[in-house]
Amino acid sequence: MPTRETLEAPPAGLAKLATLEAALGEAIRGKPEVLRLSIVCLLARGHLLIEDVPGVGKTTLAQALARSADCQFHRLQFTSDMLPSDVLGVTIYNAHSQAFEFKPGPVFTNFLLADEINRTTPKTQSALLEAMNERQVTIDSHCYPLPQPFMVMATQNPVEHHGTYPLPESQLDRFFMRLRIGYPDAAYERAILRSTASAQEPRSKPVLTAEEVLQLQSWAGHVTVDDALVDYILAIVEKTRSHESLALGVSPRGAQALYRAAQSLAMVEGREYAVPDDVKRLAVPVFAHRVVVSTRLALTQRTADLNDRILEEILTLVEVPL
Repeated sequence: MPTRETLEAPPAGLAKLATLEAALGEAIRGKPEVLRLSIVCLLARGHLLIEDVPGVGKTTLAQALARSADCQFHRLQFTSDMLPSDVLGVTIYNAHSQAFEFKPGPVFTNFLLADEINRTTPKTQSALLEAMNERQVTIDSHCYPLPQPFMVMATQNPVEHHGTYPLPESQLDRFFMRLRIGYPDAAYERAILRSTASAQEPRSKPVLTAEEVLQLQSWAGHVTVDDALVDYILAIVEKTRSHESLALGVSPRGAQALYRAAQSLAMVEGREYAVPDDVKRLAVPVFAHRVVVSTRLALTQRTADLNDRILEEILTLVEVPL
């Protein structure tokens, strides 16, 4: 892990961030904000949840982000009959050595794509809790550390779709950010249709090494965040806990996530300090999946972006520091 001394000069990977963003742009067209925020999530050591209707590029974005770094990558298709051992691994008896051996599961990788995570049961979903929070897995009282860097990128269909199991609040809170891709505009959709007629494009080469990813993650942690900006973050968090439309506000983990996200966004945009606009820009993707709408409002206004609209209203109520 890079030390403070190695961070006196900017890491080599800093100059490659623009190339990384361009490489992701080849996979997902016309969504620059989504691409930038997914990079922010990576640099903040976070896990990414991509939620949207089928066919808009959720899996494509996750695969492109994972393959942008020269690291191990596993894709795991979640289904209703999957077991926790299918994710974590299993201990089996070896007759030759007459001892039990642990066979690691797909979670032992740098980038894990948990495709359609809400199509598996809560029991299997919970298998990822320790891995996402502590970067380790406990099997039969033995702790196994996960490779570094480690990032879970999960895709899910909206909960209104058939055959889905909504992620519990404890699982959602471990996702650093939730993004929605949305439909492309007419011009980009035309380009997508044209590209499907040609031969399949070759897979892009990795832009960053594993060591460069770790260096960038450490460097992001040293971006300056003024005390006034910390107070601004805490004021937004407190407003979510007291707002009449929300039954559950943002947790301390969520506040930490917004702080780290502001640092990472500042670094991606070439600044050594965070600004209030960073917080306003990130509050919805970092907080929207962590809050729970009150039962009364949920019954009368069932819309996919209800959490987003409440948070946008809260941002208008909190004074922005100068």
